[in-house]
Amino acid sequence: MSTSREVTAKSPKLDRVSSVFVDFGETVEESIEMFGGDAVNSNAFANGVVTIQAGIRGGHKAGLTDEQIQEKYKNWKLGVAVAKTGGAITVEAMLAKTKTMTEDELAAYIELLREQAAQM
Repeated sequence: MSTSREVTAKSPKLDRVSSVFVDFGETVEESIEMFGGDAVNSNAFANGVVTIQAGIRGGHKAGLTDEQIQEKYKNWKLGVAVAKTGGAITVEAMLAKTKTMTEDELAAYIELLREQAAQM
């Protein structure tokens, strides 16, 4: 039993949002029946490539070597998320995090920052 799914796209520069309803099928078997195995496989492959490319860029931002990036993907499987690489934390993100800390956590964090600064 197929059901339509809403797909929404935003165009912020044009200040516009639109949605369409399309039927992808409920299961992979239904999708294959509707579109054919080649189309379903091709789309899965294309989405997998985009996901991996985003992970590679994250590795670049985190300063990983090509070998380290490859290591993250040695057991990669389509549809299974790879752990995200921690990138650089912005000052804004650090300040936001401090607002959720207890007094003790904040004191320990400040001490850690002092220790790190002293090593520079």
